[in-house]
Formats: sequence, structure tokens, C-alpha cells
Amino acid sequence: MDSIFRGSLATPRGRRSAWLDSMLVDHGALRLVWTNWGEVAAGQLYRSNHPTPARLARAVRRYRLRSVINLRGATGNGSDALSRQAAGRLGLAFYDVPMSSGRAPSRELLLALIAALREAPRPALVHCKSGADRAGFAAAVFVLLEGGDVEHAMRQLSLRHGHLRRSRAGVLDALLLMYGAEAAEMDFPTWVRDRYDAQTLKSRYEAGRLSAFLQDRVLRRE
Repeated sequence: MDSIFRGSLATPRGRRSAWLDSMLVDHGALRLVWTNWGEVAAGQLYRSNHPTPARLARAVRRYRLRSVINLRGATGNGSDALSRQAAGRLGLAFYDVPMSSGRAPSRELLLALIAALREAPRPALVHCKSGADRAGFAAAVFVLLEGGDVEHAMRQLSLRHGHLRRSRAGVLDALLLMYGAEAAEMDFPTWVRDRYDAQTLKSRYEAGRLSAFLQDRVLRRE
């Protein structure tokens, strides 16, 4: 991942570097005005793009957040360093579940996501970079874990949040549809553990060229 942040937040120079990296390299300036916030289940789970420290603090005050699930993983960039520091200062539990928006997730990664959604103290915030694809998928998995069906879960992967279903990120929709077609009465965690195969999913899904171009070259999703 591109980053100009190489220092520590302990020094003024390091903090300046982190903010410059977050705002300019990681496109954080756009997230100052566009939060892509969504309520998945009131008082239980919320979703957004990568929050700034100030926005995370406001969300804690307003929604009484107790934990953060970070779908970008430990990137080491400025946005990551600033949000981790803010979460620690605010007393939030912090979970890393590094996902890609355009690749079929492994079984191990899906089980880690399920574990984080189950274990994270609620209310929780789940976020990725843009809040469109990975955050939407995690929200969909949460709906399934809470007893919802695939149709309702897939509403979390919507154009309203910037999700392009025919882009590479559509592999996440395909995963949910594959579960719906194969699982019958099997719950999602059991299906993931006993039947899910990432290679099968990968072989079944092909992104549309225009949507893939928009995701990769224009929106630069991770």
C-alpha cells in the first residue's frame, strides 16, 4: 500500500506525516465530508468508511460505541496509525480482519470475520476504506448471524453505499448467493466451515470490464 508515513505519532513531525498521508495519499480528504455511514442494527452494529479520529470520537459519544472492526488490517499508513491511537484513547476494543474487496476470501478469513462480529463488544463499528464493499459484506454477514436471510443480507451490498455489483467486488455478492443456493437449512458459519471453497467461488465469478475499471483505476478500491 502506498504511504509516505514512516514515523511515529509520538513526535510532531510524525503526526504531520501521518495526517498528510491520510488526507492526500489515502484519500482521507474525501472522507472529511463523505462518511458513508450506515446503521446495520440499532444499538448493535454500524458501518462506515475509514473514520478520522474526530469522527470516531463523535460516533462514540452519539452511539456509545464499544469496539471497532477494521477490515483493512494493519496497513501501517497514516489513517491506520491515527485511528488505532484514537481507538485506544477512547477505550475501544479493536479487531483486525484484513479483507480484499475484489478477491474471494479464504475460509479462515471468513471464520475470523464471523468470530469478530460475534465477539466484539456492542455497539460496534465495522469499517473499510470507502465503506462500500468490505463493510457492506461484513454487515451482510452480521445480518445472517442474527437470523436474517440472504435476500435481506444482500441489501447491505448496495449502490447507495457505492458498491458496484459487476466489479471485482461482486465476488462478495456471489459468495452470498452461493451460500443461499447450497446451504438449505445450514447456518452461515457451518456452511463456511464445512462446505465453502474459495477456488470454486473464484471460478464461478467474472467481473464486468467497465465496472472493474471503475473500481480498480478510478475508485482505487483495495
